Amino acid sequence: MNANTAPDAATGAAPEAALPPIVLIHGLWMTPKSWDTWAERFRARGHEVIVPGWPGVDDRTPAELRQDPRSLRGVGLKQVVDHYERIIRALPTKPIIMGHSFGGLVTQMLADRGLGVAVVGVAPGQPAGVKVLPFSTLRSGLPALYNPFAINGANAISKAHFRYTFGNDLSRAESDAIYEEQAIPSVNHVFFDGVLSLLNERGGVSKVDFAKADRAPLLVIGGAIDHVVPLTATRAIVKKYRQAGPAVVDYLEFEGRTHRLVSQDGWEEVADAALEWALVQAEVNA
Repeated sequence: MNANTAPDAATGAAPEAALPPIVLIHGLWMTPKSWDTWAERFRARGHEVIVPGWPGVDDRTPAELRQDPRSLRGVGLKQVVDHYERIIRALPTKPIIMGHSFGGLVTQMLADRGLGVAVVGVAPGQPAGVKVLPFSTLRSGLPALYNPFAINGANAISKAHFRYTFGNDLSRAESDAIYEEQAIPSVNHVFFDGVLSLLNERGGVSKVDFAKADRAPLLVIGGAIDHVVPLTATRAIVKKYRQAGPAVVDYLEFEGRTHRLVSQDGWEEVADAALEWALVQAEVNA
């Protein structure tokens, strides 16, 4: 009999099983602070929540990284995924893994490595082989892409571009306030790795096995007014997985939501839907 479900000696009742830990993975231009909303909500529900920064981001503040972005230079996508794999494999139990934006691509790659009891991509980046690249996505990536010779650099994102990318539901003043609190320079190599992989399904840095039958259940979440990962992209990701194999792939769309799904007004609805889905999947696959 599993120790977590053995009857209590005094009452004869089985104690409640421990809740799975949750690992939250941030995206490009962001730090772990972007997850403050969901992390606190999930902790209030009794979960251990781990929110590590990317290599080079770590525990530094956005202001510190804007002042000195040298630690972000040359960091590639594989390095980011390897970093999270080490953290997750050190946990005593398989976690729920949730990633936003490029963190959602990292999440898919971790699931491909056999990690996670359930995984959620919130407006996730596309793995190699999902050959949809909307114009708004390319426009969003201009700070990283405009100079191919700066592939190992870390370019600042302007306040105006940040509003297009993250704050297209906000006034300029409201968007600027979030910029000051959260925005950091891009990790250029990661963005190049993702874009250059799209046409190289078998050999791209971001490749996954879409047909992998024993992959953790995957939920993809899209926002209807997202400029970075518009619905054409989230739908294409889901279609690619569903056509390839039998593993669970579910999909949710939210009206009126920008790329800032994890903190935009009404974020609680998205967070609760993601967690409730993941808990059902974790129970099924326990």
